[in-house]
Amino acid sequence: MPLLPLSGHLTTRARLAQGLRSGRQPQVLLISGPGGVGKQRLALWLGQLGVCEQRDAEPCGRCRPCRLVAGLAYADLHWFVPIPRPKAADPDKAIEEAAQALAETMAERRSAPLYGPPDGMSSHSMASVRLLHQRASLTAVEGGRRIFILGDAERLVPQESSQEAANALLKLLEEPPPGSLFILTTVDPRRLLPTIRSRAVPVRVNRLTDEDVREFLKAHVTPALAPAALEERVALAAGSIGDALAAGEDTSKAYHAAEQLIEAVLAGPSASYERALRQPPFSARGEFTALLDALADTLSEAARGTLGHPTRRPVPPALLGHGNPAALLRAVERVAEAREAAYGNVNPQILLAVLGEELAEVL
Repeated sequence: MPLLPLSGHLTTRARLAQGLRSGRQPQVLLISGPGGVGKQRLALWLGQLGVCEQRDAEPCGRCRPCRLVAGLAYADLHWFVPIPRPKAADPDKAIEEAAQALAETMAERRSAPLYGPPDGMSSHSMASVRLLHQRASLTAVEGGRRIFILGDAERLVPQESSQEAANALLKLLEEPPPGSLFILTTVDPRRLLPTIRSRAVPVRVNRLTDEDVREFLKAHVTPALAPAALEERVALAAGSIGDALAAGEDTSKAYHAAEQLIEAVLAGPSASYERALRQPPFSARGEFTALLDALADTLSEAARGTLGHPTRRPVPPALLGHGNPAALLRAVERVAEAREAAYGNVNPQILLAVLGEELAEVL
C-alpha cells in the first residue's frame, strides 16, 4: 500500500520546492513542530520531490522514482526511525540487527501506512548510526540524489549520560557526501545536541487546520466515523492528525490514569505513594509514557480553563478550581522532566513517586 498523501503545510512545501529546484537546498535540514502534524511525511515528500523525473512544485506521483518512494522501495531513500536497542554485543552483529529491525518496520508501514508513535524505549542507538554511516558511504544505486531521513531525532540521546550516537552523527553532518540530503525531524530542537542543531537549517512546521484534519479522517479512517465522532476527533486533535488517529481506547485509558494520579496527589502522600506502587515497574513502558503525556496535557488544559479559555477535554474539577495557572504550568514542567527521565533506565515506580511529591509541592 503506498504512502498516504501529505496534508497541509502548503507554504513550507512551496519554499522547500523552490530551494530544491533552484539548487540552493541545504544538505542538512531539521524539521521541527508539534507531534503528529506530518514532519516525517513532509521529509518523505521532499525526498520524493528530489528524485521525481518532473521538475514541478509537487512530486508527479507517476514516474518510476515517485512510485518507488511512495511504496518505501526507492533504493536511495533511507528512512531511519527509533527501534529497540540491538541485543548483540558485537558491533557488526548489532548493525545487522538494526538493519533487520528497520526493514521490518518499513514492511509494516508499507502494509499499514497509518502508524503510531514509536515505543517509549526505542531509540537511535550506536548501531543505527553506524548503519547510517555505512549507507551514506555507498554509491547511489539509482545514480541520483540520496536521501537520509532521521525521524524523532531527539531519540539520539535517550539518556543524558549517553550521547555517543548523537556525537557519532556529527562528522557526517559536517561533511555530507555529495548528492545527499539529510532530513532530521523532532518535536523540540532543544532535545538535540547544540552541535547537531548548528549543522542543520531549521524548518518549522505548525499545526494543521481543522479542515485538513477533518478531510484526512474522512478519506483514510475506516470504518468511517459518525459525524459527531468525527467532530470530536477533530476538536481533540488540535491540528494534529497523529493525535486524531490516536484518540481511541488507548488514549482514553491514558487520560483516565492521569486523572486518577491527579486525584491521588491531591488526596495526600499516602494515596500518591500507593498509586506509584501500583505502576508496573518495567512492563508496559509505552503505557507509562502515554500516562505522562496525558498528564501534561490535562494540566495544560486546566491552566487554559483557569484563564477562562474553553478546554478541549474534561478536566478534573479540583484543577479547574485551582485558580493559579502559574502553578499548573510549573506542574507541566515537572511532568516534562519526568518524561525525559522516562527515556532512560529509570524504574517507573520510583519516577512516579518522586513526580507525585513534586506535583504536591506546586499544586
